[in-house]
Amino acid sequence: MPAVSKGDGMRGLAVFISDIRNCKSKEAEIKRINKELANIRSKFKGDKALDGYSKKKYVCKLLFIFLLGHDIDFGHMEAVNLLSSNKYTEKQIGYLFISVLVNSNSDLIRLINNAIKNDLASRNPTFMNLALHCIANVGSREMAEAFAADVPRILVAGDTMDSVKQSAALCLLRLNRTSPDLVPMGEWTARVVHLLNDQHLGVVTAATSLITTLAQKNPDDFKTSVSLAVARLSRIVTSASTDLQDYTYYFVAAPWLSVKLLRLLQCYPPPEDAAIRGRLTECLETILNKAQEPPKSKKVQHSNAKNAVLFEAISLIIHHDSEPTLLVRACNQLGQFLQHRETNLRYLALESMCTLASSEFSHEAVKTHIETVINALKTERDVSVRQRAVDLLYAMCDRSNAKQIVAEMLSYLETADYSIREEIVLKVAILAEKYAVDYTWYVDTILNLIRIAGDYVSEEVWYRVIQIVINRDDVQGYAAKTVFEALQAPACHENLVKVGGYILGEFGNLIAGDPRSSPLVQFNLLHSKFHLCSVPTRALLLSAYIKFINLFPEVKGTIQEVLRSDSQLRNADVELQQRAVEYLRLSCVASTDILATVLEEMPPFPERESSILAKLKRKKGPGTVPDIEENRKERNANVNGGPNHTSATSNAKVAAPAAASSTDLLGLGSSTSLNSTPPAAAPPTAASLLVDVFSENSPPVSAPAHIAVPATAAPAADDNFSSITTKSFHVAESILADVQEPTDKFVCKNNGVLYENQLLQIGLKSEYRQNLGRMYVFFGNKTSTQFLNFASNVVCQDTLASQLNVHLKPVDPTVDGGAQLQQIINIECVSDFVEAPVLNIQFRYGGTLQNIAVKLPITLNKFFQPTEMMSQDFFQRWKQLSAPQQEVQKIFKAKHSMDTEVTKAKIIGFGVALLDGVDPNPSNFVGAGVIHTKTTQVGCLLRLEPNMQAQMYRLTLRTSRDTVSQRLCDLLSDQF
Repeated sequence: MPAVSKGDGMRGLAVFISDIRNCKSKEAEIKRINKELANIRSKFKGDKALDGYSKKKYVCKLLFIFLLGHDIDFGHMEAVNLLSSNKYTEKQIGYLFISVLVNSNSDLIRLINNAIKNDLASRNPTFMNLALHCIANVGSREMAEAFAADVPRILVAGDTMDSVKQSAALCLLRLNRTSPDLVPMGEWTARVVHLLNDQHLGVVTAATSLITTLAQKNPDDFKTSVSLAVARLSRIVTSASTDLQDYTYYFVAAPWLSVKLLRLLQCYPPPEDAAIRGRLTECLETILNKAQEPPKSKKVQHSNAKNAVLFEAISLIIHHDSEPTLLVRACNQLGQFLQHRETNLRYLALESMCTLASSEFSHEAVKTHIETVINALKTERDVSVRQRAVDLLYAMCDRSNAKQIVAEMLSYLETADYSIREEIVLKVAILAEKYAVDYTWYVDTILNLIRIAGDYVSEEVWYRVIQIVINRDDVQGYAAKTVFEALQAPACHENLVKVGGYILGEFGNLIAGDPRSSPLVQFNLLHSKFHLCSVPTRALLLSAYIKFINLFPEVKGTIQEVLRSDSQLRNADVELQQRAVEYLRLSCVASTDILATVLEEMPPFPERESSILAKLKRKKGPGTVPDIEENRKERNANVNGGPNHTSATSNAKVAAPAAASSTDLLGLGSSTSLNSTPPAAAPPTAASLLVDVFSENSPPVSAPAHIAVPATAAPAADDNFSSITTKSFHVAESILADVQEPTDKFVCKNNGVLYENQLLQIGLKSEYRQNLGRMYVFFGNKTSTQFLNFASNVVCQDTLASQLNVHLKPVDPTVDGGAQLQQIINIECVSDFVEAPVLNIQFRYGGTLQNIAVKLPITLNKFFQPTEMMSQDFFQRWKQLSAPQQEVQKIFKAKHSMDTEVTKAKIIGFGVALLDGVDPNPSNFVGAGVIHTKTTQVGCLLRLEPNMQAQMYRLTLRTSRDTVSQRLCDLLSDQF
């Protein structure tokens, strides 16, 4: 930029600013401004032509007055005239005035555009930069229409100076953000990508920002940028700080460019080319290694720049989720930051580890830091960091540490900030439910939760504990005993009274044999809380009282006296009055048999979507695709489904849809929840006892508030394949050529992101048991615009249609912007197979029909059931499978680092049981399992022999079917 001469100081402007600052009042300031405006107006209207200096000075004064908050309605033409000046300072002030005060509807816009075009064509780099800055600052649609074709041409021209290229790239970025439809990049794409090879790092930095934005919208057009970005990043991270002296910031080479390149690479999956992938891995390892080096400066700027590159590299490692070694190293590096004195680093480390916890490769490494995270929860001063610690504990929780984590979160809940208590309550409820092996522990946890933070326990939470108790016979007596003891406290939260009223009303008879909890004692205990409760809770207690009459005839008289009291029969609330009248009449006129029928014990609840989980998703905000923290299911988790569940329909019952109890208590696998309010619970409105409290879409059923309400028949609960059948049909070869191949990372794990582009992200989590499987596919709308006519189907080609049954459930045809849609796919393995089914997705976005086809990661090993064997049994079976066609052996070069723990994890993830102490060579790995299909079962034994010196493996598989041996060998060998 040209130096400003001493004669350009504009003394008159300085005097005017000084006068404004010296004004003692607002009135004095306005008076001085009006005087100056009158003077400027007279100068502009005078006969004597003003020179460039005077115009510049007066335009500056107008600009200053505008910035003080006063309207300016003249001087625009004089500013436009300054654009034609050949002096830099005059032209600069003209452009500054235009950028700030002139709007796109101005009559002067044509004159301004002509002046900008003249400067762009002048080849004067200073004037070209001023013009490009003005275009970007205004950034209107009119500017885009006028210059969208000129700016890319300047950017890629061979004779354009580097400083102008930088401005052109950033100007084009601005126009693309404001008017993307007016900036066609088709003919310029290859040349813009080639800017990543430019010698001037300033140009590369600006071009990287532009390419990243364009690649997010059109990734296929810019995928050639991956190799160039990796090459440029490699040159930066391997160079000494002196090599890039002009772009070295406190001994960190080009930190801003490094961050931008790493962010660009996050727009794409891992490179398929082995050389590029290896070079990128070297870059990431170098960045992680540099993080371990002692700092070259004690200044905070050095550590900030160094850590910025490190965190972006870790984000890329997490995004690729394909290198176990890098993931574990990233986790260990983040673990060091958990105790760093800098608050921002602790926050970022916790946030990144939350994402790492979702990876099957790094989950165990994250768990090693549990004590540090718990300590942060207790001692951290910053509430935002404590909240991230809660998120990380939630993400790292599994069956091995669930009790410890839940206990720590409950302990923290007593002193937690009010702003995050509700979220902690939801997470504790979900974790306690999800990992409850001992249901008595689950009941204790929820009651403790209500005791500690009752005001923050939503209805969904206590509804859920009711469902668990109803559906589990073995916990009903314990639950009744526990709530009875909890209600004896002098002060009980109302939610505890609700739970106690419902459970004692249903199962109080299970503890009535103890004199300390006799029927009369139970009733008196509940009724002592009656006057302290709200109307809905009182209504629930009245329903519990009528249940007591059926369970304990000896307290019938006492309860009838309560129902006859004026406070009940003449209650101001119509709901309570009606219940009291009807319950009293029912107890008087109905026979014992009729009472037993009407007040029969509640049947088990059917399975619906978990409303606690849904509430947490809403609280955390839409657009998380999929819920990664829910994706880690144990491989042997049951596939939900079974016999059809039907409801009893009777005019003489308090009926609810019935269902056989599921093997999955928590329902997070198939998303269970309550279907209706318990009969003892009054809804908030004076409506039916049968309120679908967990349905977010269907309205509540309206019915009179009396007991003999006929229940509508509930739809049968899903069996394994009770959904829409997708027909298998042949697809043209031209369509299948565009099918996105699944990454091999799904062979040894069941959860992750299957496909992603600028519009849609497809995530999945799946679970298998014997020959059955269920896959949850999450379609995430990454845009702010609705997807219309959304539809999907599964295609099984040729022989696969007879080998695999795949059934989809229907989905909503509309996906809102930023939202996600879940679709369930049920799978049945009929016989062994090789190919994978294709998932076709079709929807309209912005009027354009989008078609996407991806192969579903359904492979033969998913139907493994691990088999534990002793050494003698293993070798006996190994000898039995000695026929040549039963054995397949493969010797291959290792593609990844030969880490023992990673190898074990992959073999277990493959589906077989890892047998320790069987092979005489402790370095070898031995496994056993059974492939389950509908028609047969195929036993499988495997042996993996690593050769560390040669970096090679020998894999041997023996099965009772040759086609199975070959397929499993191909699948497993690709993982190493």
